Amino acid sequence: MHLVPLLDHLCNTSKLNHDEARKLVDEVVAYFAETPEQFVRRRHRELQQIAGQPNEQIYRRIEAELAEWVFAAPALSQRQIRRIIYG
Repeated sequence: MHLVPLLDHLCNTSKLNHDEARKLVDEVVAYFAETPEQFVRRRHRELQQIAGQPNEQIYRRIEAELAEWVFAAPALSQRQIRRIIYG
């Protein structure tokens, strides 16, 4: 991923230096690179530990969050891409 323009922008519009901007971008990319399974496990753990919510409430909340979350696309082979296009 070509991040130099983004890193430059962050440095120019904030008090972040290049290393801090890179760390921030890396954290954000990693956060949004979770699979749905990783997201569910992380959110369940967070909601249990931080909020102390019961599982039934946690399940409803995770279900709602999943509907709005953006997940990274899985790696697809050229064959899989062709099958998506042509069936």
